[in-house]
Amino acid sequence: GRDAVSETLFTRIIRGETPSHGVYEDERVFAFLDISPLSPGHVLVVPKEPAATLDALSEESAAAVGRVLPRIARAVMAATGTRDYNVLQNNGVAAHQAVPHVHFHVIPKPDDVRGLGVGWPAGRLDAEEGKRRAAAVAAELAKG
Repeated sequence: GRDAVSETLFTRIIRGETPSHGVYEDERVFAFLDISPLSPGHVLVVPKEPAATLDALSEESAAAVGRVLPRIARAVMAATGTRDYNVLQNNGVAAHQAVPHVHFHVIPKPDDVRGLGVGWPAGRLDAEEGKRRAAAVAAELAKG
């Protein structure tokens, strides 16, 4: 039996069991058009590894996605005639992740209406808080 993570819409698409409009495939990555696009040419770039969130993804799959993202972005820009675009990646339901399989959205931004709309309630980073937070993250990274 397959576990819950490996049985998502995206793994069925990767296996060819659910139809999709594929635009790119290699050993570790599959990319296809989003069926609910925010704008024409909206592409999903998906590692074949069935990890639910980015922090659970192997370095090999992450590197494979990172290598191909710029190439896919250039192709989407050329095919849609758009210069501006967003790359979006969500982790967890509270962060608006709808399918529990890592995926990156490449979303053309052709005008003010179509594409990604973003609310950005920016705060202000206090210098002392910045020192503490940076030290805490650096300490976690130092653990390997």
